Parts: sequence; structure tokens; C-alpha cells
Amino acid sequence: MIAGVAINNMASADAAKSYAGDISIFTTIFLRMVKMIIAPLVISTLVVGIAKMGDAKTLGRIFSKTFFLFICASLLSIALGLVIVNIFQPGAGINFVPHDVGALSAVKSEPFTLKVFISHAVPTSIVDAMARNEILQIVVFSIFLGCSLAAIGEKGEAIVKVLDSLVHVMLKLTGYVMLFAPLTVFAAISGLIAERGLGVMVSAGIFMGEFYLTLGMLWAILIGLSTMLIGPCIGRLTKSILEPALLAFTTSSSEAAFPGTLDKLEKFGVSSKIASFVLPIGYSFNLVGSMAYCSFATVFIAQACNIELSMGEQITMLLILMLTSKGMAGVPRASMVVIAATLNQFNIPEAGLILLMGVDPFLDMGRSATNVMSNAMGAAIVGRWEGEHFGEGCRGDAPAKTPGLEHPATKASEVTMY
Repeated sequence: MIAGVAINNMASADAAKSYAGDISIFTTIFLRMVKMIIAPLVISTLVVGIAKMGDAKTLGRIFSKTFFLFICASLLSIALGLVIVNIFQPGAGINFVPHDVGALSAVKSEPFTLKVFISHAVPTSIVDAMARNEILQIVVFSIFLGCSLAAIGEKGEAIVKVLDSLVHVMLKLTGYVMLFAPLTVFAAISGLIAERGLGVMVSAGIFMGEFYLTLGMLWAILIGLSTMLIGPCIGRLTKSILEPALLAFTTSSSEAAFPGTLDKLEKFGVSSKIASFVLPIGYSFNLVGSMAYCSFATVFIAQACNIELSMGEQITMLLILMLTSKGMAGVPRASMVVIAATLNQFNIPEAGLILLMGVDPFLDMGRSATNVMSNAMGAAIVGRWEGEHFGEGCRGDAPAKTPGLEHPATKASEVTMY
């Protein structure tokens, strides 16, 4: 931040812009390396986790609990965004009149239909899905492959062992990639502030402050609910998850924190089969930070354009966002695309997105960190519902220790992530 402010104040606008463009190569390289390991890591961990569950009944039970939890979290985050934006009215008095919409050419909205969603979720080729890092499609393929390996029993053990070895290889590779994280953080923050300056944060301070207040309340609610369900031991997970959440914050990428989050969950005590199943699904269905932003920003634009939305319309918006926000992971500027689609539904000018574009990079940082936190809490809650115990301060009775039996996360925990 200090370096960014210094460059912004001392260098010319062109020089600062050139610096931001040049140093962004470090962020680009880091995110490319993370994307390089996401697909094999998700496939190996998810397939091994499903294959080791043993039967379809266990898989169905865990999936139903995970899906129910994510639906509740989605409703909570979208509703919270609507409540806060209606209380503070950040768009009131702006009186925005749309003129030039050329800046919106990169934001293409597509009407949401069940056909579009299902077509996007089911891969035509797993190789194509891996090449484009389509998390949802990779998850669908992994679930089918894991169920198939579990069904054929001993004949599939060789493949499971190979994939299990791949898990440890990818975790080790992740450790090497994360060595570049500090340089990436410096490049991302200094470049952003050097080009835009702190002034952009001040000029949009009210909107940004109220949205970050929304995220702060969301953190407090989710951590509080997790404490009620799991116990005070959730504080250990919250503390440890701050590290990958900070990485997601500085890079504005939830994917960048995926390997670290997986490692922190297993060190906390969540079994590898639960963590490797819930976390990838969460990256498609539990992006609560992004969902809260979609509802908050949509009503903000309506307020700025002096468009009154009734309570019924806002409830309808909540239900629409429940659907359109699913599977947004891996889509560039996904939140903006979802907002654009929602604006169309309520005849709100899409040109209002211009009001968000200047500060969206700063807001994306908070959204990404919140997504990481919510997915970690979700995995821990599902683990607790499955009878897992996370040590001192956890609700329930700790299982009796069996001599010679290691916790499933022991080996994965040996990998140094940071």
C-alpha cells in the first residue's frame, strides 16, 4: 500500500499506469499457476473422497446435508444484502442518468433458464472442462467417477491408489506455488493503488463502507452459527483460515485459496473425504460474498436511477439470484454478469453498472475472502453433522482413540502450504 501510494503521488499518470500494467505480470503468473493445479487437485481429492465413503447411501446423505446448508447460506447472504442496502440507501440522491454504455461491452448478460444451467453443468468433455477450469463441470465428472469406482470395489482400488498419490503430489506442488504468494500480494496491491490511488476509495467510500459492513455482518453471523453448531473450537478454524482468506483478498480470486483452505480444514480435523467433497461443490454453490454483492449492487443501481422496487419485487429478486448465482465460479467478472442479467429482469438500466466499475476491484477482494470463509465453515459443519469431532471445545463426545489408527488428514497435514 505504501509503495502504491508513493508511486501514485510521485509519478505521472502514464508512468503509474505503466507500472501497474508491468508488475501485474507477477499476479498473472501466480493465478495461472494456481489454475494449473486446480483441476487435478479437485478431481483427485473429490474422487478419492467419494470412493472411500463406501456406499451410495453415505454419499447421498452428505450431499443432501451439503446442499441444504448451501441453500440456507445463499438465502441468508442475499437477504442480508437486501436488508442493508434498504436501510442505508447508498444510491439515494445520485440521480444517475445513463449516457455512454460503451464501457459495458465486456459485460454480456444471458437470460437464466434451467436448460442453460444444466447444459453448463454437464461437461461434453472432461479434458475441455479441465482446460477451461470449469469447476462445476469438473465436480459433476468427479462425482460420477467416484461413484463408479466405489461401485466396482476391488477392481477400482488401483485407480484410487493412483489418485490418492496424485493428491499428495498436488499438495506438494501447491506448496511450491505458494512460495510466490508474498510477491503476488505486493504486485496486486501496489499496482492497484498506484494506478487508481486511494482517492477512488474515498469518492466511493460510502458505498464501499456499507458493503464491507454487510460482509462483516455476514462473517459474524456465519461464524456465530458455526459456533452454535460445532462449539467454541470454531475459533481455531477461523484463525487458521485467515491466511488463505487473505490470499483470496489480495488476489481477488477464491480459486487461489482453494489448496490452502483444503489443507487448513484437514489440519483442523475435518476428514479428507468431507473436505474434498464439500469444498469443490462450495465453489459453485456457496459463493455467499458474491451473492450478497449481487443483491446489494442491484438495489443500489435502482436507487441511483430513482427506480422504486416494491417488497414483492425484491423477494422475487432474491429468488432469481438464488438460481442465477449458481455456477458463477470460473466465469470472468461473474458478479457483474449476474447483476446485468438481474437488472434486465426488472427494467433497470444496465448502464448503471458504470457506477460499480471504478470500485469493483476493491469490492471483489472482500467478496473473494468471504467466499473462502463460508466454504470452510460449511465443510466443518457438514463434518460435525457426520459425527466428526474436532478436539477441545467441540460439541459432542470425542471418539475413542484406536491404537495405530491415524486421522485421515495426518498425511495431508504434513505438507507445508505456506
